[in-house]
Amino acid sequence: MSIGRTNRTSRQKRTKGIALAAITSTAVAGGVMFIQSSADADPKPTLAQAKAQVADLQHKAEVAGESANALRGQIKTSSDKVKALQTGIKTQQVQVDAVKRQIGSLAVAGYQTSGMTTTAQLLLSTDPDQFLSQASTAQAFAGQQSTALRRFQAAQGKLADLQASEQSELAALQGVQAQQEALKKQIQTNLDAAEKVLGKLSDAERAKLDAEKAAEEQKAREERPSRGDGRMEDLPVPVSGRAGAAVQYAMAQLGDPYVWGAAGPSSFDCSGLTMAAWSKAGVSLSHSSKAQTGEGRSVSKSQLQPGDLVFYYSPVSHVAMYIGNGRIVHASRPGKPVKTDDVDLMPYAGAVRPG
Repeated sequence: MSIGRTNRTSRQKRTKGIALAAITSTAVAGGVMFIQSSADADPKPTLAQAKAQVADLQHKAEVAGESANALRGQIKTSSDKVKALQTGIKTQQVQVDAVKRQIGSLAVAGYQTSGMTTTAQLLLSTDPDQFLSQASTAQAFAGQQSTALRRFQAAQGKLADLQASEQSELAALQGVQAQQEALKKQIQTNLDAAEKVLGKLSDAERAKLDAEKAAEEQKAREERPSRGDGRMEDLPVPVSGRAGAAVQYAMAQLGDPYVWGAAGPSSFDCSGLTMAAWSKAGVSLSHSSKAQTGEGRSVSKSQLQPGDLVFYYSPVSHVAMYIGNGRIVHASRPGKPVKTDDVDLMPYAGAVRPG
């Protein structure tokens, strides 16, 4: 085969390779553009669809929020343990240092006489009778050194145990805090997604939703009992005592916004509202719907009385307060005000009576 023919064949192969590469690149680019176009072409929801999607995302945000609230107790308990261990470490270090000083004093005293025989010390003593008396206690002095060393070893060992426990508890605390931070991010992710759904609506549709929200807030505020006069006759069902104080407080917050982690005075999440309400009645509750399920006497649905806490979903992720006549008051979810609703609005999970 001639050299010219070989070169022509090589050029033909390179040309085919370049063409194939160009076709492949075009196909890949086209595929990427198709995928991107498909993503960008997510159809605009109807107003009803948008409201349903937003409600679902806001509910997911509340679920994440109550899961984050459920970790509050663990974080506080772990933080308290860390503080107690740190206090113990400081106290124990003082004891270790005191024993070290005692050992040092004993060591100096022993060193001052260690270079002489007992006979030499007797001959050089200015008061032989006193020296003989002191010599009789030499064995006791050695015993003091041994006792001091044992005390030091015990104190140092306890200090090391406290320091190890502190590190272990710190690691546990940091782990729970990391879980809570992840849940906080999940809350925001869901709320951002809800806002993106709303962003697809027209200005007129957004204005309609804003008007509906304002009307809902106004209606809730109009249900508030008279503030500041302590009267109970404005409540749906007459109730007195601690339950009455709790219901009165919860109802006085109608129209206030839902904010995760808030427990008043002007915004609440679901467990924050019930916690704040019962606090006004002198009853301490945890800031967690899950924890509150165990902070009262369990009651059946047929036995519900005003002030009882009603729980929803499985696992529990929402709490409301029963106010009578089959109604509840609650901080429902992000984007909604504190309001009253039917007790059967959500999947019922149980109820307890605090106090």
